[in-house]
This record gives sequence, C-alpha cells and structure tokens, in this order.
Amino acid sequence: MAPYESDGTTGATQVDDLRSGRRKAARYVVPVAVVGVAAATIGLVPALADSGDPDLPKITAQQLIEKIAKSDVQQLSGTVKVSTDLGLPDLGGLESGLLSGASPSGDGSSADPTSKLTELVSGTHTLRVAADGPDRQKLSLIESAAEYSLIHNGKDVWGYDSKSNEVYHGKADEQGKDKGSEPPATPKDFADEALKSVDDTTSVTVDGTVQVAGRDAYKLLVKPKQFGTTVGAISIAVDAKTGLPLKFTLTPSSGGAAVVDAGFTQVSFAKPAASTFDFTPPKGAKVTEEDQASKAPGRGSLKPGDDFAKGAEGFKGAEGFKGDEGFDVLGKGWNSIATFDTGSKGGVPSGSAAGGGDLGGFLGSLGDQVHGKFGKGTVFSTRLINALITDDGKVYVGAVTKDALVQAANAAK
Repeated sequence: MAPYESDGTTGATQVDDLRSGRRKAARYVVPVAVVGVAAATIGLVPALADSGDPDLPKITAQQLIEKIAKSDVQQLSGTVKVSTDLGLPDLGGLESGLLSGASPSGDGSSADPTSKLTELVSGTHTLRVAADGPDRQKLSLIESAAEYSLIHNGKDVWGYDSKSNEVYHGKADEQGKDKGSEPPATPKDFADEALKSVDDTTSVTVDGTVQVAGRDAYKLLVKPKQFGTTVGAISIAVDAKTGLPLKFTLTPSSGGAAVVDAGFTQVSFAKPAASTFDFTPPKGAKVTEEDQASKAPGRGSLKPGDDFAKGAEGFKGAEGFKGDEGFDVLGKGWNSIATFDTGSKGGVPSGSAAGGGDLGGFLGSLGDQVHGKFGKGTVFSTRLINALITDDGKVYVGAVTKDALVQAANAAK
C-alpha cells in the first residue's frame, strides 16, 4: 500500500454521517454575496507553486473527511487568485455586452455585489479575504488602479467600488435565523459541495501530501467511477493541523488545465484587526440602499442567506436541480442530467425572436448540430457543463459529454 493511500473507498453512508457535523462547523466564509460567483464555478488559484511534499503521519480517506468536518476555523486572513477556464469561445466585446446587458441600469449601483462580482466568471483576479467569526467578513477584489470591497460587519453589508466611488448598503439576516445551505465561496465551501457528491459512483482516496501557502497538507482525491461525465477528478488539499481545505482543484475528463483551481497563496489564522471590517462611505460617494437596488430594472435584492446555490449544489451532474420547479433529472450520480421544456419550438431562436439581426444564427454557430430520435438540436459545450437544445424546445444540461446528452434525449422520446 502506498504511504498515504486510503484503506478503502469512502462511500455514501459514511459521508452522510458527517454532513450534520459539517453543517455545524463554524464558517469563516467571505460575504454571502460571493454565492452567485461560486454557482458559476469560479475558482481560487494559487499564484505560487507547491513547495514540497511534507512527511506527515498516515491517514485514511475517512479520517481526512472527518478532519474536514471538524474544522473550526473562525479567524482568517489571506490572499487568493481567482481564475476560471471553462473553455468558452473568445467573444470579446460581445461577452462584455451580454454581461452588461444582464446588469440593470437606472437606479442600480456599480457597487451592488450581484453585478460587480460577475466579473469573476472569467479571467484571473486577485482577492484579499479576512474573517473574524460569523459576523465579520471582508473580500476585496484588486484591480488595476481600482479596488472593489465587500464587507459584512454585524448587521451591515457594504459594497464599495473605488472606480465609480459608489457604495451599496444592505442588511444581514437576523442573528440565529436559519439561512439554509451555505454557498461555495472558498476552498472549504467547494470541498463541502464536492463531498456531497460522494456515493457508490465515487472513489475517494488519500493521494499523498503537499504544501499550500506554506502549510503542510494532505491531498484528498475524489474521482467518478462512471464514464460519460466531464468531471475527471477533484483534488482537495487539507491543512494537516486545522483540517481546513486550502486548495480545491477540479480537472475535466478531457484533460488539460483545471476548470476550477481554488487555493490560498498566503494565509494566516491570527485574529484580524477589528478595523479591517470598519467602513464609512467616502465623501461624495453615491450610496444605494438595498431596497433601492431591488427596484432597479432587472435587479433583485441581495440578502445574506439567500440560497443562490439552489440548482447548482454539488458537482455531480445535475442532481443539484432536484426539487427545483420545472426540472426533471435523468440518470444517476455524476451522469445525472437536468431536463426541462422551454415551451418554445424551433430550437435556438433566430432573427427577431433572438432580439434582432442574426444573433440566433451566431449562437447556433457556436454549437454543434446533432440529431437523433428527438429530431434535431444544438449542443453548446464547455469543458465542464454541456447543454443540448432540441428543435422541439427541450433542454438537457449536465456535467456530461455531448454523446451522453444525445443518448438521454433519445431515451426520453
């Protein structure tokens, strides 16, 4: 047996026993607004290479999962890199236009996290994070000649965009109120979501040791046993001392660079200074209150505890869609596929139905034309999530291959 190999594969029953404990573990999560970003599979990628393989005591996969569940880190500060490689086509200005088109205008604030943090869905970004218990967290997005900060301090949630000198102000949920599922936003959150996917279709082993941000860590390896999923493997570096996940890496079954790589480049578990979470709107700044932002065209209010992760829970295919109105789930485990009926015939819209011009034709050119018992359709692919839109208005989506989507659509007829 290899020095750090698991003495067995951890199964669904063992992981289920840990979930209640994991939910009770104290969170150091950055402000809840980062939820929507996580749902878009944003990663935190370390800027520094791992610096060695430390000699640590042997541990099994089950023991390592228990270590994660018992992790109780409440004070933290550090620096991360944010990067995503979904393999999307380079759309240049069109991508920016679509994102800005999805963001509201009028009374909306550029400091509102629901729009500002969409910038994290592509490219590489530098973040600074800090936390002191469940009531104080701060995240800062460092840009060239500008900075965006999101601060949760007690009952207040502040967003500040230095570039536009605009401020967003909201209120946190009442203390002790059940917030439902916590959203992924840090390596620990991503790890928790991945571990929800562990069942008899999954292999979980310990894959040696590593150093992340100067900390000794074990590597937990999660791999689907099924063929047809786009998820190749998930690697989680777990701090040997605290049990805190320091790095999360999701690689696709197609190989190449990671789709999601989440890790600290620098981390400290010392208590941050109280002043870290202080915020007063700068002189002359435009301040938008949460109730004002919710009235802006196309914008909803943002309240810590909102379940933005609903429908994107876990990494196992489409099982996170279970219970969502209008969605059905086909298949099992990592091969699960969400399907729904748009009620619109003709597949990808074109002409006036697509908003004018030949946008539909352009969108169609980005996909692959397929056919089967379901008729004709178009598959839109990334390195992780693929979607099939049939000409009769059905949609099939999941972390599965194009062939798996076509087979599911055929079987559904």
